Amino acid sequence: MTQNTVLHHKMELLKNNLKKMGRVGIAFSGGVDSTFLLKVAHEVLGKEVIALTVSSCFIPKRELREAEDFCKREGIRQIIVPFSPLSVSDIASNPPKRCYYCKTLLFQSLKAATQELKLPFLLEGSNKDDIGDYRPGLLAVKEQGIRSPLMEADLSKDDIRTLSHGLRLPSWNKPSFACLASRFPYDEPINTEGLSMVEKAEDYLFQHDFSQFRVRIHGKLARIEILKEDFDRLMEPELLTEITDYFRSLGFLYVTLDLCGYRTGSMNEVLPLSSEK
Repeated sequence: MTQNTVLHHKMELLKNNLKKMGRVGIAFSGGVDSTFLLKVAHEVLGKEVIALTVSSCFIPKRELREAEDFCKREGIRQIIVPFSPLSVSDIASNPPKRCYYCKTLLFQSLKAATQELKLPFLLEGSNKDDIGDYRPGLLAVKEQGIRSPLMEADLSKDDIRTLSHGLRLPSWNKPSFACLASRFPYDEPINTEGLSMVEKAEDYLFQHDFSQFRVRIHGKLARIEILKEDFDRLMEPELLTEITDYFRSLGFLYVTLDLCGYRTGSMNEVLPLSSEK
């Protein structure tokens, strides 16, 4: 069986599952996965799909604008759901299970919105690759009864990018993104000042055409993760000085480059294989 045939079968399974649901709300962040899910759901269900997008200090304003622009272009109804995670001590204190507590409250907020809209299903965009890393948020998804159609259709991230390219979605090659809270080491409290510093620092790297990156915050130290093939460009004297000066203007005292390069979930490297905290 060819790869195209396999992808076709997965796409048909996804469409059939969506068709059976009838009316849905989709947790839409504007990322690769949720954009693909929303696009396919809109093709199958039309006006019976509503995008629910969270507005939060954990989400960069750039991401929110992109999500809003996509819905306007596609003619998809979108509702912005305010969410204040730092008002919850179990989230702001940043334990290893922060994502679980955050996703639980977030999906409770989104479920309340779907109930007001009389939508029988709330969907989210996890794919089968998300099962691998330490992701306590997936437990919250299961406990809250949220459907994950991409996972149910056995779609991987590579599958979704390939199919997104075929659908001419601008997100097909969009870099992976995780909420800004993931830039803080576990058990170091998250605060609005640090979130603002990280968001502005990452926006600066984005404006300088770095494609995949993270700025991890360790007190007043910024640890930059970029792809190893971008190391040489970052180390060009003029750009290096420019970035360092800008980061210091944000409040960082030290600016470092992580020699291991960009990788997802680097803050999880300090955790045991199973964390109960």
